[in-house]
Amino acid sequence: MRTFWIIATLILLWNLMGDAAYLMQASADLDALSKSDPVSARAFMQMPAWAWGAYAVAVWSGTFGAILLLLRRGWAWAFFALSLTAVVIQFGWTFLDFRLLGRKGPASAIFPLIIVAIAIASLAYARRKKADGTLH
Repeated sequence: MRTFWIIATLILLWNLMGDAAYLMQASADLDALSKSDPVSARAFMQMPAWAWGAYAVAVWSGTFGAILLLLRRGWAWAFFALSLTAVVIQFGWTFLDFRLLGRKGPASAIFPLIIVAIAIASLAYARRKKADGTLH
């Protein structure tokens, strides 16, 4: 059971970092950002409301899922599934419409792939813990 608490806490900390990133990006000074990272500044300026909404759903549902996981609630997996879906939607805009790879190169896909992998792992872990009776 100790391993469960460690993993669940790490999942919560990861999601809290996502919340902080969202808040920083949503409130970024785009003029200042454009001096150091003009591509990111342009992406934030051009991101449609539905993509920002998907980003918000991704981070906040992931955090709620992590809290439910720590509370050992069976519904945790559903919030991780919602988070993963929203991540895919948001990155869909980033890579397909904004064309981030063409603007920043292949290395720009590394962190988003890590985010997707952790979202998948969080969902799989919650499903496994539901199946083994850890979550009620």
